[in-house]
Amino acid sequence: MDEKLTEDLNRIIDGECIKTVFQPIVSLRDGSSLGHEALSRMTCDTSIRNPEQLFQAAGESDRLWDLELLCRTTALKTAFLNSEHAAYEKKLFLNVNPNIMHDDKFRQGFTCQYLKQYGIRPENIIFEITERNAVADMQGFVGTVEHYKGQNYHIAVDDAGAGYSGLNLIGDIRPHYIKLDMNLIRGIDRDNIRYALVKSMVELSQTAGICLIAEGVETRRELVTLVDLGVQYAQGYFLCRPDEEIRDADPAVKDLILELNRRKKHVLGTQASNIYISNICTPTQTIRPEMKVETVFDKLKNDPDAFGCCVVKDGAVLGVVTKSHLVLQLSGRYGFSLHQNKPVSFLMDTDFLSVESTTPINAVSNAAMSRPPEKLYDFIVVTRDGKYLGTVTIKDLLQKTTEIEVVNAKYQNPLTGLPGNVLIEHKISQCLACEKPYCVIYFDIDNFKAYNDVYGFENGDSVIKLLADVLQEHLPNDQFVGHVGGDDFVAVMQCEAGREYCERVIGDFRQRILKFYNPQDVRNGYIIAENRKGRREKFPLISISAAGILDRNARSHDRLELTEELARLKKKSKQQKGDSICWL
Repeated sequence: MDEKLTEDLNRIIDGECIKTVFQPIVSLRDGSSLGHEALSRMTCDTSIRNPEQLFQAAGESDRLWDLELLCRTTALKTAFLNSEHAAYEKKLFLNVNPNIMHDDKFRQGFTCQYLKQYGIRPENIIFEITERNAVADMQGFVGTVEHYKGQNYHIAVDDAGAGYSGLNLIGDIRPHYIKLDMNLIRGIDRDNIRYALVKSMVELSQTAGICLIAEGVETRRELVTLVDLGVQYAQGYFLCRPDEEIRDADPAVKDLILELNRRKKHVLGTQASNIYISNICTPTQTIRPEMKVETVFDKLKNDPDAFGCCVVKDGAVLGVVTKSHLVLQLSGRYGFSLHQNKPVSFLMDTDFLSVESTTPINAVSNAAMSRPPEKLYDFIVVTRDGKYLGTVTIKDLLQKTTEIEVVNAKYQNPLTGLPGNVLIEHKISQCLACEKPYCVIYFDIDNFKAYNDVYGFENGDSVIKLLADVLQEHLPNDQFVGHVGGDDFVAVMQCEAGREYCERVIGDFRQRILKFYNPQDVRNGYIIAENRKGRREKFPLISISAAGILDRNARSHDRLELTEELARLKKKSKQQKGDSICWL
């Protein structure tokens, strides 16, 4: 490295010519900020032009440890000052070279005691390990990662898709977050390969319980595509530019995200009406309108799996060519010789079914089955903002619809049709994995056994269905309610909605339950039934006990512990007379 570069590097490090800017990591569900990435910028004019060159020079000069320490300390101090000397309560993402993190000096220096001076808890620190750097000692590094996980620090794999370690690094360290490299995100709205790659990462993250963050979002269309795919978080200039002050996403972007989710209605255990056709869309080979018929025929003939192709120009679908239709056109004594040298646009079908990517699967099924008999089984074209995205076959459509119906039937409660225990556990596990503030509320009917004994099981079932209806009617958009079994229900939603939801449910149920009693029992305010000892006793009219846990991301992240806490709260709530709500 030349002398000038070394001199400038030493000037930056020794003179502490580094400042921190923050970029929010934004939820693609509601536009709120999960936290902020701390980015280092130089404050003096030198021959070193950007942070990448700075860190490369530090590595070559054996000063990487000094530079990383300076950047890390500056980030923590700046976050503390931005919070006006109060605790920084969101997630702070810090970039760390994996080999530096594995250094004993790092382990000795980055302690809980060290963080206390900056008012930051370990669970709010996320170490971003870049995939671009090779790990010299992977086995030892995995041990280091486990050490920090054990102290409640969290791990993110940065630049996923940019380096050579890829899925191996993710498999070895099992991070809490995966950050998709901006090169994967750039132009994802018009690039079928990038779209398919990110779609597969979404499926991986959902299966593994890992939160996915898309980096470098710069356009509205990229954001729309990421929301459509189900990516959980994003950051980039379109959402908010890095700033020395800690900021959230621009209000207009928040509104856009909320609107996109209102349309999408991501709900666990949903029906086909809430799943977009893009979820089963496959990018297939397209052809140009000027391509010769003979060339197209050869392509389809040589691919036994091909069912046809779309004729596309500048992203717009001009028509379709199905294998069966083309064979029919070219059959006969003169068919092939007559058409083989013509452009395919001459034979393409311009009357085809095309739907937008955000069209629900059930709506596509209805449209497909409404076509003329001769086109009933033709493939369906899927577009995004009018541009070609891919195709869906009738087989794919029927398989997905059947799959949804089977899964729903398997995991729904047969009495209420609400998601049952498997889906409830899955929903709670998703919340625990992503650590976004939320609340879990347990609802239970008081004096239900006495009612059943007096009015019979059929009326008892009607009461359970009434509570299920009330819980669904007052459920905020895109939130979740499930039926544990019997007279027990669970709702999962954003923290701020929990208290008002409980009050609305209890108030509405209190009015409507009276219709399930005869007038005399309503006037008395009680019924007479046998208690568990066989003695006749007065029992109050049915009421609701609710037990809720708020802001789970500030506590442990164990589903078993959450269940135990809910059971304790439920017991406390049921000890109170009448409708009651207990919160933790």
